[in-house]
Amino acid sequence: MRLTGKHGKAAVSAVVGFVALALSMSPAQAHRHSRLHVWRPDYVSRPAAPPDTGFGPTAPGASAIMIDAATGNVLAAHGADIPRYPASLTKLMVLDLAFQALRDGRMTLDTEIPVSIHAASVEPVKLGLAPGGAISVRDAILAMTTMSANDAATALGEYLGGGSEDRCAAMMTLRAHALGMAQTTFANASGLPDPAQVTTARDLAILARDIVVNFPEDQSFFEVQRFDFERREWVYSNNGMLKLYPGATGMKTGYTILARHNLITSAVRDGRVLIGVELHEPSWGASYSEMTAMLDGGFGGHVDGDNTMLAQAAAPQMPAAQMPAARPAGAVDPVASERAAPAAPIALAGGARDPNYVLAGWTAQLGVYSRMARARVEAIRVERMRGVGIARIARVERHGRTMWDAQLAGLTLTAAHETCSALAARRAACVIIAPADDHLAMLDSSGG
Repeated sequence: MRLTGKHGKAAVSAVVGFVALALSMSPAQAHRHSRLHVWRPDYVSRPAAPPDTGFGPTAPGASAIMIDAATGNVLAAHGADIPRYPASLTKLMVLDLAFQALRDGRMTLDTEIPVSIHAASVEPVKLGLAPGGAISVRDAILAMTTMSANDAATALGEYLGGGSEDRCAAMMTLRAHALGMAQTTFANASGLPDPAQVTTARDLAILARDIVVNFPEDQSFFEVQRFDFERREWVYSNNGMLKLYPGATGMKTGYTILARHNLITSAVRDGRVLIGVELHEPSWGASYSEMTAMLDGGFGGHVDGDNTMLAQAAAPQMPAAQMPAARPAGAVDPVASERAAPAAPIALAGGARDPNYVLAGWTAQLGVYSRMARARVEAIRVERMRGVGIARIARVERHGRTMWDAQLAGLTLTAAHETCSALAARRAACVIIAPADDHLAMLDSSGG
């Protein structure tokens, strides 16, 4: 497959906060069962999604994208905006939330996570955690980055969601939209089949870049090829790129029957970091081969980058009142002897926009919807129709109900009027919001 530069634009959604942990969970003392289940690369035995129709997420062919992590430049892309099922690549968003919680001091690597009946009963691949038991944050992260354990991911997701995986999925989706992953919706923490859980190669590149750029202290988790679970079982990585590609620094694999074979790889050469995404490949051999060729072309300068930018990989922030003290000193990281100081986000060049830009201009409010997905679709549709502004959605409370505003932000007054005029001609509602009155993106959306 020959990859060529392809213009694309990731829509930046409303900047949202994170949900603080609602429950103060004491370490569980129950015995943990450590029998490992079926080691295969993220294999899922049954598809719960609709049959393969050949359209949408199951459309024929593969999707791929490669970016420069430092600049956000898209170096190559092919089918990067086709919706796809993410499979276990979903776990990267759980890890994104977990890394921020670690940095904020809301948990430590030694925090014990309760294992619910639901977490213990998810489909393999999994560690075989027993309901009523517990697993440390450290082991949960390592189990996700190596063997891609679904029970560990579900348990960690439930903990981050204050006891609810559904709440965690809502947090994951909100975080995705804040990053500019406009075509992504998460439905669970593991990546097990769910027809509502979709993404694109471009959106996953945004997520991978956020982790690489904003959480360098946690990069070592992705480089681990095996770890000693509870000092009783060696758990091995299923990411073949760590052995096959010189300079590979890990990331994630994912597979389900409908999602097929999926791979995200970060690699460094001569101080330059590239991130590649391969989705819907027919085999692991094809995934590794295409990823190798793509990265080689990027490092060798043999691709025609088009200077398209991904969305800003902005560091997530919690409201000040929810920021606890820093992580206790002395926490030992088994995969890195010392956790590096957090690096500042890397600013994008050229057409990149920061959050202040999003809130600075006039806004065209495009309608209020009861379903978040419909609001997102409308915002993206109008952005593409007009070719200006930034599509975003905002969570609002109306008459005791949670509603979603679809908006086109960052407009001039003239562009806002032209947008509403164009919609009025189609008998669609549109309201112009002045910059001083545009506070919707700042509303608390941490309620899920």
